[in-house]
Amino acid sequence: MPDLATELPTWDRTDVHRFRAMACQITVQLVGAEPEEAADAFRTVEEIFRETESSCTRFDPASPLMTANGAPRRYHAVPSRCFDAILEAYDAYCVTGGLFDPRVLGSLESLGYDRSLAFDTGDVRIEVPAGTTTSDPVVHPWLPRFREATGSVRLGPRRIDLGGIGKGLAVRWAMSALRSHGTAALVEAGGDLATRGSGPEGTGWRAAVENPLVPGRAAHREPIAVIDASDRAVATSSVRLRHWQVGGREVHHLIDPATGRPAASRLAAVTVIHEDPAWAEVWSKSLFVAGAADIGALAESHALAAIWVDSSGGISVSPAADTRVIWQVSDAGS
Repeated sequence: MPDLATELPTWDRTDVHRFRAMACQITVQLVGAEPEEAADAFRTVEEIFRETESSCTRFDPASPLMTANGAPRRYHAVPSRCFDAILEAYDAYCVTGGLFDPRVLGSLESLGYDRSLAFDTGDVRIEVPAGTTTSDPVVHPWLPRFREATGSVRLGPRRIDLGGIGKGLAVRWAMSALRSHGTAALVEAGGDLATRGSGPEGTGWRAAVENPLVPGRAAHREPIAVIDASDRAVATSSVRLRHWQVGGREVHHLIDPATGRPAASRLAAVTVIHEDPAWAEVWSKSLFVAGAADIGALAESHALAAIWVDSSGGISVSPAADTRVIWQVSDAGS
């Protein structure tokens, strides 16, 4: 489908807008809106992503998040996007029993991930000073404090990273802004997405689940499954793209808070289908950290619609996801 489907009848018109933010490409589709309405909606969505990125990024030492991280035992007034993201992160920490814990910034930095890395260019290798890649496990409960009247937050003794949940929240806020526009909408941010309505052709929205065992830059990347993503959010936690070498050792960005190291979960990817994009992000990461041995029971206990691929290529689908899977291969390694 072309970016501007002007040959379609007015009521089926689909407008597409793309831009980069939060270290990934953002794609917004709006069905059934007039051109001026779509343009205004796209400007609003882009502003939401810019605001979220500028206030929640860890790659800008002057950002509100990093200012708060600079003195985490003190209260800091932060923009509403940042305040809400930290509050949501704390809720996620509580609900997941600490499997989701944003206090892993020190671990990421010790692995050389203290700046935006060029994962889309291929092999990333980093040399860091000896002794700096030590583990930094989280051993104490997270007890941040919030003053809603002043928009102030005290993080506690450890610094936090809001990368994943920040992106999920930006998708949530963007979808909320699009609610009154058009007849259907999609927002996709680096593979994570949310949809509304029956899609451009009136048959719903479908999403492909990529094979995590195929390198990100491979010419041919067949999916392992196709799912019905209509009126749902989809997020995937995977090491297919965000992995690199530090001093000759292979590492990735999904940190296990209990060890302070990249999660040794025997999983290659976890995809979650959820009503909310931020919680799809939270649960995909939490299930990945839980590992191959516990993911099935955890997904079922929380009635999560999840699809996961283990490191040998085995594919599993939770009971709650069965009705959403349209097609799948039997094994990702075949």
